[in-house]
Amino acid sequence: MIELKNVCKTYETGNKAIRNINLNIRDGEFVFIVGKSGSGKSTLFKLLTRELKATSGEIIVNGCDLNKIKRRNIPKYRRTLGVVFQDFRLLYDRNVFENVAFAQRVIGASGSEIKRNVPEMLKLTGLGAKYKSYPNHLSGGEQQRVAIARALINHPQVLLADEPTGNLDSYNTHEIMRLLETVNSMGTTVIVITHSKEMVSEMKKRVITMDKGLIVSDEYPEKKPVSVMPVMGNSRSRGKSRRRPENTDDRI
Repeated sequence: MIELKNVCKTYETGNKAIRNINLNIRDGEFVFIVGKSGSGKSTLFKLLTRELKATSGEIIVNGCDLNKIKRRNIPKYRRTLGVVFQDFRLLYDRNVFENVAFAQRVIGASGSEIKRNVPEMLKLTGLGAKYKSYPNHLSGGEQQRVAIARALINHPQVLLADEPTGNLDSYNTHEIMRLLETVNSMGTTVIVITHSKEMVSEMKKRVITMDKGLIVSDEYPEKKPVSVMPVMGNSRSRGKSRRRPENTDDRI
């Protein structure tokens, strides 16, 4: 479970990147976070990875309060996450097998565990025949698959992907998203930050839209987006578009 309660992030420049956000993401959900440049989605990503600390509010990820976590425990927390970036961030002097095995070595996995686990993960991600290849000899789509394999090798509870298809063509974009859908079907919570409206429309998953640091809509599959406005009554049940009250101090 990921829960954000009245979360704000203000930079030293005075820029209010995140403005009083309240959000719940259940275990096993597949969620897109979308918004134009400057909407706050990248800041939200960095808050979830604990690259940044919230100015105020609470961020709870699988029972861990990220605003109270000690600095020395942040690396341990990050090992519970799988993180995928637009630019892959592979080790270009190591082959596919070694790139994925690196994440296992970080947690102290034995040689026998690595020999067993890495081939299984490469098979899942469609890279079984590429284990000796180096990143520079792979297509963009294949490099992103290596990054996803590395992110998943330690069986994280949550996979965070920041523009994972931003450098890929249409075909590879679809292949990567189908792979993430498979990962999600196996129980991993998947959160994808993207600007690709076409991809989001095709996937038919929950879509959270941000603008100027606020969540302005929260759309579930097969439902039309609903603007966030003050409403009366109880919250809607899961499966329907939810409206969240907006703090009047945060309106722009």
